[in-house]
Amino acid sequence: MPTWYLCTALAGTLALAACGRGESAAVHDTDSVAAPPTDGPYGGATITGRVRFAGPAPANPPIDMRHAPRCRAVYHADPRQLSVVVNPNGTLANVFVYVTQGVPANGRYAAPPDPVLLTQRGCQYHPRVFGIMAGQTLAMRNDDIVPHTLSVRSIRNQPFTINQPAGRKTEHVFRSTEVMVPLEGKVHRWMRGYAGILSHPFFATTGDDGRFTITRLPPGTYTLEAWHEAYGRRRTTVTVRDSTTQRVTFSYAETGAETS
Repeated sequence: MPTWYLCTALAGTLALAACGRGESAAVHDTDSVAAPPTDGPYGGATITGRVRFAGPAPANPPIDMRHAPRCRAVYHADPRQLSVVVNPNGTLANVFVYVTQGVPANGRYAAPPDPVLLTQRGCQYHPRVFGIMAGQTLAMRNDDIVPHTLSVRSIRNQPFTINQPAGRKTEHVFRSTEVMVPLEGKVHRWMRGYAGILSHPFFATTGDDGRFTITRLPPGTYTLEAWHEAYGRRRTTVTVRDSTTQRVTFSYAETGAETS
């Protein structure tokens, strides 16, 4: 038997064995993303602020988990949708804030080597809203004891659906910018998430304090956009000088919103 045949057969056997043993899988577009030859330009300016919610916090609808008792078992109270999260200080969580205009035209920003981690826990996505750079790895991990089927409904990128047994981690790299990409659970229909894919690192997502901070901006004038899944988009223009901090407040309300 020729030597090349033995090598090919052995390589195939080892690959199948590794797939069977491992807890990780990978889903990648066929065209890889080449790292840009430069990284920058950066500066010393910062834009920070908060996303304020005016009025009483709306009540999110409950999630019917009667047919998913293993999902329900991890909650002490009746679980609810997380489409609108108003913090105790009157601000909104899960708002994606990013620069839409003003990034230097000659800018080429390298994707970070560390992946962004999306976990499926309590049959919900954590984080629900997040940013990632084109070319950066998204690691999707199922921390539940039940299997999940995750569907990524991208338009500019290749959409895909993956099956994730308990404990499985799957990796993916997006090639193109796209804001926002919906993520859905096909087994548990209430599962929702959103990814903002950008070619630069000037973005942030508000958390339980409703604040955001975007750093390392070169001096200039920027269009800043806030995105919320229930209340839509708001924009403002900010001018920054090097080594300065500019503060911005976005305001939303149940029946309308204003930007300041």
